[in-house]
Amino acid sequence: MLLLLHGLLQYVSVHGGEMEKQIEVLDWIAQGRVVRGRESEALTLSGFYPTTIQWRRFIDQMLLWCGVIALGAALIFFLAYNWQAMGRYAKFAIAEGVVILSLLACWRFSLTSMAGKASLLLASLFVGALLALVGQTYQTGADTFELFSAWAIATLAWVVLARLGALYLFWLVLVNMAVMLYFQTFGGFWGMLFSTNAQIWSLFVLNTLALFFWEFAAWRGVQHLRERWSVRVLATASGVLVTVLVLNAIFEDSYRLESGGYLRLLAAFLVYLAWLLVSFIVYRKFIKDLFVLAGSVLSLIVSVNALVGRTVLHHSDAGGFLLVGLLIIGSSAWGGIWLKKIAKEMQA
Repeated sequence: MLLLLHGLLQYVSVHGGEMEKQIEVLDWIAQGRVVRGRESEALTLSGFYPTTIQWRRFIDQMLLWCGVIALGAALIFFLAYNWQAMGRYAKFAIAEGVVILSLLACWRFSLTSMAGKASLLLASLFVGALLALVGQTYQTGADTFELFSAWAIATLAWVVLARLGALYLFWLVLVNMAVMLYFQTFGGFWGMLFSTNAQIWSLFVLNTLALFFWEFAAWRGVQHLRERWSVRVLATASGVLVTVLVLNAIFEDSYRLESGGYLRLLAAFLVYLAWLLVSFIVYRKFIKDLFVLAGSVLSLIVSVNALVGRTVLHHSDAGGFLLVGLLIIGSSAWGGIWLKKIAKEMQA
């Protein structure tokens, strides 16, 4: 899904300024500032209707990334379907051959073109299939998290060279998977349950640091990191994880019974408040991203209502349910009004 949407999202990010003008023209039409009967002409002049060249560029991007997904899935399904019919040398020849062909395609198209970047991303996908084939063939006894760790290490140089937001996010997904599987491997089933908090903390720190360095590099002028869709994916991951942290602190009773549980409880709330404060300041005053602000407001609404519900619904009385329901309605209305106000400020 990430690769499939990349072409569309990149197209939207490139034409962001034109889209703002088109939205402004739509506002003029809604306000009656365009001569009646000439709305279609105004939309045409604003670029609201895509031109033939724009359609060709969009379809070209979409087919390119659909092809990357199809080729990556084709190798995996081909090897799985013919597993018994093929020897190990044939399997390795195919898996290694497609990696080499992908690199040759990258060299042929060059890294300055989108086709070359897509070829490098395809090679990164094929490396994962090759590592999985090694593990299935030789049964080395390695843990699952080591596969994703080796995958991330093996493709790190390509990620740096590609200068492609989608490949950066793909590499971060590999690192996140390695961290998650590490906790699952060394904690066991019960250890996984009781180490959930440490796992979420680790993932939150990882994705928040990635978001910070990404935004800092974009602010310093790194052009290929200035696409807002990729930053929003990271911001969403960071926001979801910190929200889960504070919800876990609110609802987990065993949290308070552990040694030092109250300190970890306080740390979760302090980090959450700091995350909210930084998000509201940075994405309102400096970067001005309404999507991230909306996510922060949603997180705040969920956390506050969860805290109130955990406090007043202890005895499940009707008054408590009424209070929580009214609070949800009121906080949602406040969030919508505030976001609408911020949207008007940004348009101005």
